[in-house]
Amino acid sequence: MSALRPLLAAAGLGLGIATVREPGPRPAGPAEAAAAASMPARRRLEFLAGRRAARRALRAVGLDCGEIPRSGRLPVFPPGQAASISHSAGIAVAVARAAGPGLPLGCDLELRPLPRAAARLVLREDEEELLDDRDEPFHAGSRPTAAGWTVTELFSAKEAAWKALVGTGTDPGLACLGGAGEGPQGLRHARPTGSLRDLRVGPAEDGLCVVRLRADPARAVRVRVVRVGTGVFGYVLGPSPGLGPSAALG
Repeated sequence: MSALRPLLAAAGLGLGIATVREPGPRPAGPAEAAAAASMPARRRLEFLAGRRAARRALRAVGLDCGEIPRSGRLPVFPPGQAASISHSAGIAVAVARAAGPGLPLGCDLELRPLPRAAARLVLREDEEELLDDRDEPFHAGSRPTAAGWTVTELFSAKEAAWKALVGTGTDPGLACLGGAGEGPQGLRHARPTGSLRDLRVGPAEDGLCVVRLRADPARAVRVRVVRVGTGVFGYVLGPSPGLGPSAALG
């Protein structure tokens, strides 16, 4: 993951990384402590790692942030600051942007590849032609520009885009399941009402993709997905070409 810092920095994004195995994880303030106290042990470690990752991402773009409370399941940042958080397999990542607080922001880390059968939960028929027939395990690195997409890549692209378009900034998890429940990897997830199938993904130049809301196609973002080990990391670069920040965010 650390090798991605220059790639994100070139896009004006700061990257923060934290793990649940870091020694002595402590809340940064009373609001974080109160939120963490009500969580099971595993979820508490993920929650605190996500907060550390967000603070590190903000520091990477020159912004200091203390504790990050939450409203419901969503993080609440100080005015002029924002980060998008994602967790997978004990690792938390976050991206932040220094300038243009109205620009879309979203990321998603998936270190456990999704099975091909999960495609029906992520895609509609008009997107299935994007799928590649190769097996899910693949080599790390930037994806080939001419290749098809795996289910994991398309899921991550849509998940990152959802956070940017809906403005959650957090890690609501598997949209395709709708609400809280057991995901394909046995983890519990929750998100605002909606489904990843309510988004439509299409290819763009340089191996990027454009993800837009089906109900409002003017709301669209550009997403890059890169391979990390046997998983992927997706992040939003900005609004789709020809759209201003207000159009992309609604």
